[in-house]
Amino acid sequence: MYTLFQPTDQERVEGSMNPHLAGARDSTLREADEVVNDLEQVLLSEEVIAKRVKELGEQISRDYRGCDLVVVGILKGALVFMADLIRHLSIPVIMDFAVVSSYGAATKTSGVVRILKDLDQPIEGKHVLIVEDIIDTGLTMHYLINNFKARKPLSVKVCTLLDKPSRREVDIVPDYCGFAIPDHFVVGYGLDYAEYYRNLPQVGVLKPEVYKK
Repeated sequence: MYTLFQPTDQERVEGSMNPHLAGARDSTLREADEVVNDLEQVLLSEEVIAKRVKELGEQISRDYRGCDLVVVGILKGALVFMADLIRHLSIPVIMDFAVVSSYGAATKTSGVVRILKDLDQPIEGKHVLIVEDIIDTGLTMHYLINNFKARKPLSVKVCTLLDKPSRREVDIVPDYCGFAIPDHFVVGYGLDYAEYYRNLPQVGVLKPEVYKK
């Protein structure tokens, strides 16, 4: 069960003496329960994700040893994944970010890619690793790879937390993949629906009635 905190013994005593504090805490816990209740099932637990992210970090560190690497996170979805991933990298890296829009508040990509925020620094002559939360049709990633390659980096590779190969519309195979998943609409660990659920520590399948309201 996803909870926001575990109160200390002192907080339990204070809460029992302060009805306003106790009421606020009960309300917070109810809200957390309501968020988790929007999930049809938990697809990937917090522990499973952490283990795989560590493995990816170790593999990337081996592959890029001695390289000038720029890790590019695609916001907002990849923020949580990238934050955990880079802490498992044992090599020097430069971080940059891009903001790309292809979903809006919908559950399926529109296929129209817009760069809302470009990179802050040049990537010419450097190795680039794009970090993404999920690849489904591949249209967004195909656009980004071609866009970045035009800037003359030494290489462009992709690391994604999740992959939906059954949804692919273009020939994209990620170089590093956390998990291949079925064609479900998933949220949590950075992935959202209408900007909600990103803060969940697990990845879960969202109940259809939530996004079909």
